Amino acid sequence: MSDVDVIVLGTGAAGLAAALAASEAGASVALVERGDRIGGTSAISGGVIWVADNPRMRAAGMADSREEALAYFRSLDHGDLVDETLEAFVDRAPEALAFLESIDALKVAVLPGYPDYYLDRPGAKPQGSRALDHDLFDLPELGEWAARIYAVEEPKPLMLRETPLGGASALPPPEVLGQRIAARQCGFGQAMVARLLKACLARGIEPLLGVETRRLVKGGGRATGIEGVRDGAPFALPARRGVIVATGGFEWDADLRQTFLRGPVTAPASPPTARGEGLALAMAAGAKLGNMTSAWWAPTLVTPDAPWPGGERRAQIILIERTVPHAIMVNRSGKRFCNEAANYSALGGVFHQFDPARYDYPNLPCWLVFDAQYAARYPLGTRQPGQPLPDWVLRADTLEDLAAQIGIDPAALTETVARFNIHADAGEDPDFGRGTSAYDHFYGDRSREGTAVTLGAIREAPFHAVEIASGLLGTNGGPRTDGEARILGHDGEPIPGLFGAGNAIACPTGGIYAGAGGTLGPALTFGYIAGRTAALANG
Repeated sequence: MSDVDVIVLGTGAAGLAAALAASEAGASVALVERGDRIGGTSAISGGVIWVADNPRMRAAGMADSREEALAYFRSLDHGDLVDETLEAFVDRAPEALAFLESIDALKVAVLPGYPDYYLDRPGAKPQGSRALDHDLFDLPELGEWAARIYAVEEPKPLMLRETPLGGASALPPPEVLGQRIAARQCGFGQAMVARLLKACLARGIEPLLGVETRRLVKGGGRATGIEGVRDGAPFALPARRGVIVATGGFEWDADLRQTFLRGPVTAPASPPTARGEGLALAMAAGAKLGNMTSAWWAPTLVTPDAPWPGGERRAQIILIERTVPHAIMVNRSGKRFCNEAANYSALGGVFHQFDPARYDYPNLPCWLVFDAQYAARYPLGTRQPGQPLPDWVLRADTLEDLAAQIGIDPAALTETVARFNIHADAGEDPDFGRGTSAYDHFYGDRSREGTAVTLGAIREAPFHAVEIASGLLGTNGGPRTDGEARILGHDGEPIPGLFGAGNAIACPTGGIYAGAGGTLGPALTFGYIAGRTAALANG
């Protein structure tokens, strides 16, 4: 392949947006991917995009402002926010979204009623409107490229707003889902990646798959291309204006995970594509790092009967499972330790609580304990109500026997459940406040009223337990950038010709997960910024 103006590394949401922005700004673009599939973590995600004061809000007459968004983030700051990048995200996210919609690279709608995660903070939106969902996409429009989207073999013929995850009370009828599967329609992150990819292909940007980038080429004090291997042969590609790093996080690289992340991480919910390639390239170029101990934390459920195609252990984030009635989470002591219905990013932190006396993490292992009422009414992972529970779900006729199976004190578990039941019957949780927040209700059983949407006693045998892991959706640390998505060196100055976006960089919102779509909003925005900045850079 001949040289191009801009090379984009990575084909997730950030990389695809960067390629489109650079192309529309007049640059020739090469879109490079290490794997043989497109989309990575973005493709398997829910696809929600968080953007304050977005065009869809405005069209619906919903009020928001820059000032409210900044106040919201700053009220949550624990020292990891950088004003320049935070303000670049808040200011330019509506612009990025409007751009991508204008070229048919996205088609989104407000996710009704989805609240921000921290409703006690100034600037939060309890009725939602900042979280955006994707319309369905017809995969045949991509031709042979449709088969290249990550996990496309697992169709998602739904829009998130049609599911309990998006606030709906029930799924569309089976006949509707059957028609969509036959037509190869998809929603969620699959629809997002598919539309972005279609827009790239329409501009002649065909991803180069199977390229292992091993080093950045430098010339005249700037990044001027890449070198690596493709199909077992040396591969080199020059770039006149620069290289954009959008390769995702590093959670699947054991050494990087052990070196940088705080606390234990046993089961990432991302696919095994995020291995820190971009981080290694940026470090070799002398990049200044930020946010390296942070991640998009989440409790996860390992599904041993459904590993990733390469055999790696697979896990998925749990939301509804820990929020609906008739279930609690307990630690190794058989005690509750949190509001089970809290937002997943904040909840991930409780697994990192350290006991100096025991020199250990007291909330690991953790177990989701539920009864027959729960099993009959609610989903567990991919298993739907009415379907048999998987073999790896533990079962017992008494709480004492269940406790023995999971290795905790039977008396402690029965005491914990008894206390929870008394308060659940009264519609309250004095220990952790479960059910007091509007967010707690969003994933609950909406056929019930008040706190009963999430609080329900555990008393009908058989009783069950599954282990809940300390997981994450992806890392959010990496090279620091400025507000123009230029990667910074140790001296705080931009490294000429090197740009970044997505989970490959230090996130513009620090470690703050503002609401649903809190990863993809910054990823798409900084992909857009990086593409434009790179396209206009002096070669």
